[in-house]
Amino acid sequence: MPNTVKTRSEHVCHGGRVGFYTHQSDVLGLEARFAVFLPPGADAHNPVPVVYVLAGLTCTEETFFIKADALAEAARLGIALVATDTSPRGAGVEGEDADWDFGTGAGFYLDATQDPWRKHYKMGSYISEELPRLAEAHFPLDGTRRGITGHSMGGHGALVHGLRAPQFWKSVSAFAPIVHPTVVPWGVKAFTNYLGPDQATWRAYDAVCLLEDGHSHPAPLLVDQGKADQFLERELQPWHLATAAHNAGQALTLREHEGYDHSYWFVQSFAADHVRHHAAILKA
Repeated sequence: MPNTVKTRSEHVCHGGRVGFYTHQSDVLGLEARFAVFLPPGADAHNPVPVVYVLAGLTCTEETFFIKADALAEAARLGIALVATDTSPRGAGVEGEDADWDFGTGAGFYLDATQDPWRKHYKMGSYISEELPRLAEAHFPLDGTRRGITGHSMGGHGALVHGLRAPQFWKSVSAFAPIVHPTVVPWGVKAFTNYLGPDQATWRAYDAVCLLEDGHSHPAPLLVDQGKADQFLERELQPWHLATAAHNAGQALTLREHEGYDHSYWFVQSFAADHVRHHAAILKA
């Protein structure tokens, strides 16, 4: 069994259980934190489908569970949720705490290749390999029915990981994702520092570029975007995803909502829809 999981706290919630945990991550080289929601009836004899949740800039593994209002619908539909932190913590890299949109809380769900980031900033491999292996060994989760979702930077991560490994991630959705990070300030800043100046290497972590380069997913992608989002024009630019999906023949439901901003008030308004989207695919 993978390395030891330490319980920080566990709570009964909607007839199931929500828990917050730590473990020593071999990939990150540091202690990592994650959270799990198990719906009623999940046990070793009844492993349940699972959706992994990636939060956005400055957030933690607690944010989605506390703010998104998704657990009641997950309990009703028998879906487990696993939430990860947004970066390594305590790496000791000079400057990692200097900016809110880079470094701590801003790992961008990729594997850094540049010093001094590459030693610990490997959230890509953590999400795609270590965390699912660990969580599915310790909890009654059915890894053959696994989905991924996220908000903002986490939406970027969900789309990228889903497109790169469609047989691993059977269902994909995103709230206000950074769809084309290679051309917007948040992404350019992160990719330049984590991946270096060769922009050809950036394409592997850009959902629009992945679609342009032949990646696709057999299930439809669900994306929700608020039209009053303060980051819409500068950072998110969902029209690039719509164009790339159309050109690639990728099924995409892109829903744009008048009046909604980038906050978790937006996310919680549509979180139950996303749980239903994943359940329809994972329980088909």
